[in-house]
Amino acid sequence: MANKMNPELIKQAVTMLLEGIGEDPNREGLVETPDRIARMYEEICGGAYQDAAEVLEKRFKVDSNEIVLEKDINFYSMCEHHMLPFFGKVHIAYIPDGEVVGLSKLARTVEVYARRLQLQEQMTAQIADALMDNLQPKGVMVMCEAEHTCMTMRGVKKPGSKTVNIVTRGAFTEDEKLQNLFLNMLK
Repeated sequence: MANKMNPELIKQAVTMLLEGIGEDPNREGLVETPDRIARMYEEICGGAYQDAAEVLEKRFKVDSNEIVLEKDINFYSMCEHHMLPFFGKVHIAYIPDGEVVGLSKLARTVEVYARRLQLQEQMTAQIADALMDNLQPKGVMVMCEAEHTCMTMRGVKKPGSKTVNIVTRGAFTEDEKLQNLFLNMLK
């Protein structure tokens, strides 16, 4: 877990940033901006202070070992390189080994990792690892599709381009048929 968030330091940093870009932090439209930004960061980076193990704690016994798929889980995150948003969808499949979690817990797990300064590739792996570590399923496959504003609104400026990555664990790593089943289920 990261250190505790410090809203006062965030306010000071925003004030300095405003001054650095030539703005007057005391002008009417900007007076409350440092406070607004501090509150915003508490919300969008709050996942750094959460533990996915707590989210995945409550489980239910099941007799089946059929694939569970939750697709199109919307997320918003912040690129740790440019501190600009990236957003998209996560798709999660796992094969239970006697236990499942409520479907909302999959979306909450995505939020734990999305709500922090992040890399898409790292976030996808963290979600897969959290499920493997806490549910101990037979396998997990996670796909993340995202648009990165650090690439669409600055730099190469290619709006609409998406980055897609896939992480497999357990049975999904070893079985191409399972991987193809997952991909077909997303259609």
